[in-house]
Amino acid sequence: MTGNVRNIYPVLRYADARGAIDWLTKAFGLAVRQVSEGPDGAVAHAELDCGGGVLILGPRAPGGRPPPSGPDDWVVYLAVADVDAHHDGAVAAGAEIVRGLTDQPYGSREYDARDCEGHLWSFGTYQP
Repeated sequence: MTGNVRNIYPVLRYADARGAIDWLTKAFGLAVRQVSEGPDGAVAHAELDCGGGVLILGPRAPGGRPPPSGPDDWVVYLAVADVDAHHDGAVAAGAEIVRGLTDQPYGSREYDARDCEGHLWSFGTYQP
């Protein structure tokens, strides 16, 4: 990777992609960059702005696996400037808080939450 070019983009699949877009913008403060629809009007591909990063979102294939509901081996991490306010907004929007606000020994303040379809997200002040 050279310069400021990003070369990794998380992609999440949802059974209700349009509902997920609405929920993620309300609960987690993401912003819609682009939504492409298929011939049937359903979301085929979307990009959400994550404060300098991009999340790609699309529909889950028919019969596709839902996200895990037990111990997770993957997480979407998003650095935010005011994690306490972000946490409060997520709670107000009905997000399931998995791990409350915690000060980490490496200097970050973080919390974990599940989105509307069970994907695990971590929010904090740490910026690698």
